[in-house]
Amino acid sequence: MEDGFFLALVIVISLAFALVIQPFFAAVLWGIIAAILFGPVNRRLLKALSGHRNSAAGLTLILIIAMVIVPAIFITMALINEVASVYARIQSGEIDFAVLFERVQASLPGWANAYLERFGLADFASLRERIDTALTASFRTLATQAVAAGQSAFSFLMALGVMLYLAYFLLRDGDELAERVTRIAPLRAAQREALLQQFVLVIRATIKGSIVVAIIQGLIGGIVFWLLGIEGALLWGVTMGFFSLLPAIGTGLIWVPVALYLFATGAIVKGLILVFCGIFIIGMVDNLLRPILVGRDTRLPDYVVLISTLGGLELFGFSGIVIGPVVAALFIATWINLAEMRRQEEKAG
Repeated sequence: MEDGFFLALVIVISLAFALVIQPFFAAVLWGIIAAILFGPVNRRLLKALSGHRNSAAGLTLILIIAMVIVPAIFITMALINEVASVYARIQSGEIDFAVLFERVQASLPGWANAYLERFGLADFASLRERIDTALTASFRTLATQAVAAGQSAFSFLMALGVMLYLAYFLLRDGDELAERVTRIAPLRAAQREALLQQFVLVIRATIKGSIVVAIIQGLIGGIVFWLLGIEGALLWGVTMGFFSLLPAIGTGLIWVPVALYLFATGAIVKGLILVFCGIFIIGMVDNLLRPILVGRDTRLPDYVVLISTLGGLELFGFSGIVIGPVVAALFIATWINLAEMRRQEEKAG
């Protein structure tokens, strides 16, 4: 009875602790991710500084701030300004989606109109009205969220402080903490090692193979849009980087409709340039960089990555980009481990 009561107490206290840190869940998660990603750098600094853990962790933290935090803040501020500017132009009528759709409709050849009519898409007036309303509402939502983000700056700074504070101690004492956690986990040694190794590998693979590639694709896409004179290049570049996190469909969700619009409005040369850059530059970044950055760290199929990423985003917001694939990888690793245990038991029996 005492053992059962103690187990129940452990569960209740663990749940209570989870509730306490729940408001800073994202900060804790990204603090762990930062410590895992910059762990190799911290170990090199530790070796160069003759084992001074505090100095090595501090220098690594400064590196994280300089390489990740500061650029992210500047990009976010520029993005908020651009979203607000585009929304103001929509409100003033300078950007009129109705006029844009009229241009597209007027430039379509007869066979295209006939083809659209077969599928019930020839009613451009209602279609234009629906898309106009949806786009305007989207920009209104983005502008509202930008204002809300500015108003909640204190909460953001607090979460950022928690993340950096936790990352410092994980960099300094991470190996000891990991050893303690794995030692007390109620699993066999081989199972603990397999799951911990899979957890670290998937986080590194997700960040290097998804987020880094997304940043590069978004950057290239934004530059291409800017060179072609397309309005809101920064906004489209960030959106393209976000969609590139989704395997198979990715950046094409942005540049393909824009290229079609350019063709429809007579900007044939710009459309051809955008198609060429989309296929042979933006699209090839994923095929070339992902194997180099990730190697064989993770073998998750594309469809598992897509579904788990979308599910993670739905449940956890932006942090779901990492949580979804990590949960999927741990799920697969757990069942593979279970199958291996049964195989060994049958072989021994």
